[in-house]
Amino acid sequence: MAVPASRAELLVAITTSFEKLSRDLDLVPPERAREPGMPGHAAGTAMSACDLVAYLVGWVEQVLVWHDRRRRGLADEFPAHGYQWNQLGELAQHFYAQGAGLSWCELRQRLAAANTNVLALVDGLSDEELYGTSWYRAWTAGRMISLNTSSPYANARSRVRRWLREQQ
Repeated sequence: MAVPASRAELLVAITTSFEKLSRDLDLVPPERAREPGMPGHAAGTAMSACDLVAYLVGWVEQVLVWHDRRRRGLADEFPAHGYQWNQLGELAQHFYAQGAGLSWCELRQRLAAANTNVLALVDGLSDEELYGTSWYRAWTAGRMISLNTSSPYANARSRVRRWLREQQ
């Protein structure tokens, strides 16, 4: 899928990639969702399907936090409070831990809710707000949203599909 360059394209990219991922997540047996059979987001680690969904929840919710902080006039915290860009592996582990107490169903529901909220965020922004100016360093708001929603959804889908094939 091409990199979105407009509000309409971003909405389609997020919706399409989320729907495809959801169909593949439907194939994960809930009783196996906690088995760490996929390479983790930090070198040398393994993760489960639950960890992967918790990771996605973490990033999508982080997008919402970024925009909420800007709306309220608060200082940016990128990539997340207490983390630097060179600590993404640790941030991934933090997201896994946040989802550790949730069931497969609860994690899926939380991801769906976060996705709905980010779609509402995008729907409320204009093309100019999303793609007209730099929002963070050289990145536009639309590109930052895409990098943390539709792109990781596609990556997650390939991980899940690979894991499902290996289970047969």
